[in-house]
Amino acid sequence: MNADHAMAAAEGIGGAAAHGRFKKQLSLTDLTFIGLGAIFGSGWLFSASHVANIAGPAGIVSWLIGGAAVLLLGLVYCELGAALPHSGGVVRYPVYSHGALLGYLMGLITLIAFSSLIAIEVTACRQYASAWFPQLTQTGSQSPTLLGWCVQLAILIVFFLLNYFSVKVFARANNIVSVFKFVVPLTVIVVLLWFFHAANLTAHGIAPFGFAGVAGAVSAGGIIFAYLGLTPIVSVAGEVHDPQRNIPIALILSVTLSTIIYLLLQVAFLGGVPPALVTHGWRGIDKLFELPFHDIAIALGIGWLSFLVVCDAVISPSGCGNIYMNAAPRVVYGWARGGTFFRAFTRVDAKSGIPRAALWLTFALSIFWTLPFPSWSAMINVVSAALVLSYAVAPITAAALRRNAPGMPRPFRVRGFAVIGPLSFMVAALIVYWSGWSTLSWLLGLQIVLFVIYVPCARRSAKLRTTLAQDVRSSMWLIGFYAAMLILSWLGTFGGWNVIRAPWDSVLAAIIALLVYYWGARTGVPYSPIIGDED
Repeated sequence: MNADHAMAAAEGIGGAAAHGRFKKQLSLTDLTFIGLGAIFGSGWLFSASHVANIAGPAGIVSWLIGGAAVLLLGLVYCELGAALPHSGGVVRYPVYSHGALLGYLMGLITLIAFSSLIAIEVTACRQYASAWFPQLTQTGSQSPTLLGWCVQLAILIVFFLLNYFSVKVFARANNIVSVFKFVVPLTVIVVLLWFFHAANLTAHGIAPFGFAGVAGAVSAGGIIFAYLGLTPIVSVAGEVHDPQRNIPIALILSVTLSTIIYLLLQVAFLGGVPPALVTHGWRGIDKLFELPFHDIAIALGIGWLSFLVVCDAVISPSGCGNIYMNAAPRVVYGWARGGTFFRAFTRVDAKSGIPRAALWLTFALSIFWTLPFPSWSAMINVVSAALVLSYAVAPITAAALRRNAPGMPRPFRVRGFAVIGPLSFMVAALIVYWSGWSTLSWLLGLQIVLFVIYVPCARRSAKLRTTLAQDVRSSMWLIGFYAAMLILSWLGTFGGWNVIRAPWDSVLAAIIALLVYYWGARTGVPYSPIIGDED
């Protein structure tokens, strides 16, 4: 019995029809704005000063690395999304390629990433709003006051209501917000370039903190977090008109346009900082510019620009958080369809086309994540690592499906996949490794613990027991990858004991990733289409 038969048994043939189906309501424009809207959240508002603090002017290279990594992964998702346009696809593709156990692990890590991302966006919104309403944030810190937390809760309720009634209501609201979200960053770029100080780019060297700074900025600086807006596009694939055409176009447009804008924003920030503030170097610049583009506008005496930035700082994170409030229930839905999560979450409201039970769970989790984390900077590394982990499996999933399902219709087929597949996984693995020991020690450790818990639980399930041996064999590459990354992180230079020095630790991480890629690609389960598994 292969993974697909297990899924069919878990779901019930035609089960989705009994509870309503997703409606094909999203156009290419809607989908592109979802991608761009998910990418342009709080990342552009905070990352510039954090990147400059970690990498100095070489942060420009960090943005290029992040853009290239996400574009490579985006191309892989183009193939998967066009071939299997299912809602919640990000957690359903691993089930098709490697079985229920891998889908279970990816479902949990993706739900952590998406629900905590909603929380980080409302936190960002509150922090910037403190420029006008200081009573929202505790004095001397970025933690919320009770009033500030209540404001965050109110914003989450608005997100919930926008997504509760229909996907088209969500899409119309998102399109309106997205237009404003791009006007402000472009205005910031144009204005700051008038105050550009070219000498800033060579102050204390192009790369004052070396390779470790360039690499660390990708994760800890918020770059990879700023870019990762691909999975919301894939998550709503079952609700898109002509998905085989529109998904690849929307993905590529989103990544390309965002890379150009982010590069210009970083250059504008680096050149716009008053030279007197970098006479002692770039270290600590994030403390001087905690609200980067608002604070730099104040320092340059451009009051109207600071006002515009704060307006956008309320809207941009809100728009992004609203998108992930829409995408996360699709992840829960996809996880439940895989047979390793509560079946009640497969119910889709027949009238609205919304998985409302999954939306309620997302809402509850997004509230929970606002409780223990005080600020944007405190959350960014964890969210970035979790997001990359949810993306990283895609190249191996695509490779396994090419091997086990060569006849599957692929309206969009990635050319040069023999190079792009392993390269994209290697880059994703490096970004995960650069997140540092303090993040990976518990995030990857948690995944290994959940693997250990799953096995005895699956043995007691009639639905999962029949494929358990195959699922374990097909998932051992991921556990091996996690274990190797944990050991390397403990010994390496990114928060570890510095036994293996840079850049050799990163070289070793890339070699491990390459070996794991070929291991994972060869251990997929047999694939066959499931009747009734449409959305």
